[in-house]
Amino acid sequence: MISIIKKILNIKEVEKDVDGKTDRVVHAKQKALELSINEGSATQASAVVGSSYLTPFALALKASPFQIGILSSVSGLVQPLSQLYGSKMMLFHSRKKLVLKFALLQAITWLPIAALAILFWKGFFQDYLIYALIVLYSIMMIFMGISHPPWFSWMGDLVPEKDRGRYFSIRNRATELVGMSVAMMAAFLLDAFKTKGLLLIGFAVLFASAFTFRMASIVMLKKQYSPEFKMKKSSYFSFWNFLKTFDNYGKYSVYQAAFYFALMIASPFFAVYMLEELDFSYVTYTTILLSSGIFYLIFLPLAGKFSDKYGNLKLLYIANFLFVLSPLLWLFLKTPMQLIFLPQLVSGMANAALVIATTNFTFDAVSQQRRGICVSYTSLLAGIGTFFGSLLGGYLLNNLSLVWISSFFFVFILASFLRFVVAIAFLPKLKEERTKVRKLPPMHISIMHPFKTLHAEIGWFKNVFK
Repeated sequence: MISIIKKILNIKEVEKDVDGKTDRVVHAKQKALELSINEGSATQASAVVGSSYLTPFALALKASPFQIGILSSVSGLVQPLSQLYGSKMMLFHSRKKLVLKFALLQAITWLPIAALAILFWKGFFQDYLIYALIVLYSIMMIFMGISHPPWFSWMGDLVPEKDRGRYFSIRNRATELVGMSVAMMAAFLLDAFKTKGLLLIGFAVLFASAFTFRMASIVMLKKQYSPEFKMKKSSYFSFWNFLKTFDNYGKYSVYQAAFYFALMIASPFFAVYMLEELDFSYVTYTTILLSSGIFYLIFLPLAGKFSDKYGNLKLLYIANFLFVLSPLLWLFLKTPMQLIFLPQLVSGMANAALVIATTNFTFDAVSQQRRGICVSYTSLLAGIGTFFGSLLGGYLLNNLSLVWISSFFFVFILASFLRFVVAIAFLPKLKEERTKVRKLPPMHISIMHPFKTLHAEIGWFKNVFK
């Protein structure tokens, strides 16, 4: 698989820029970049058959929209809170040991989640299993949160600065391709179990598979080279000091809190809308879900190239604008093909821009020593936004009763409006962290000559991404 990735996705262009004190270190870093792609693919497969099917599983456990909001909000808050612990643990433990230990605990937690499906199928404790799911998944998010700052810091020391956009677009494309393949198999499996009246057994099989894939990723992590790193105590600072400083990265972190609040009012409930309102099968649901991933893969290299040439702030503008548009398209479209080629296309583009922009903005803005702690504080703010956004969306869907509009439509409109407000309120206050970025070529738009404009802007697009 590594040789295929290197050949198709051209990872050698990144490897040639790797530096180190000795040739042995350079070679070890290059191998680590390749291995990280395989490890990320296994991790993504675990997430796809696990986390991606938690909302359908919760619905199978007879969860209400508000309970699904709680599932999303609580897990979304405890993960960044635990990142504070993970970043502090880097003072006393190696990054690799922290990642391995808590990735193992995360993998093990999938087994009791699988057991919940068996218990519900057998008729035991059915009224309480949704709460057990919320607790278990939140525990898993704690383990994931603790491992994230050391992993992020670890990867930052492996990837050459000038190639971060390129490398993470390569890695994300590879992991998404694996994830989409696994997701389709999972969807067919679930529908097959459902037709035989064994849907809960199907979920148990998926979550057991999530455990297996995560264990495979841990085996690869053990083999991955970790550069020597010792976090200095002087690099640690409190969350209050982080907020009080309110520098450019601090402003970016507050923007993340507001953005995720607006984002999560609607995002957790598209799955509920498809499965309950539109009554899609699991295969149709998964196909629509994966279509966004396909568009994400298509636009990811463009986002990476855009980031390396024009910086990350412009990419944040593009992502935020597309996320404003996405919920509005769900108001008018109901067939699978319509949903795939409009809202999911927009969502895929938005996610590609957001993933590259947020990753690289952080690498550019934060020093090596403070990278882990700053990521944890930013994630905490985003988690607070996620918590309140998901709760608000779930509460509105559960309790809102309007004659003139569906409660889903009201939530989608509100989410779009708030995403727009966040963009105009926060983005103009941010500054690009990179000193060497190109200016975008000027656009030539003329209302009087629309065909000339179209021709000119096709050329503009080619010029930007060549």
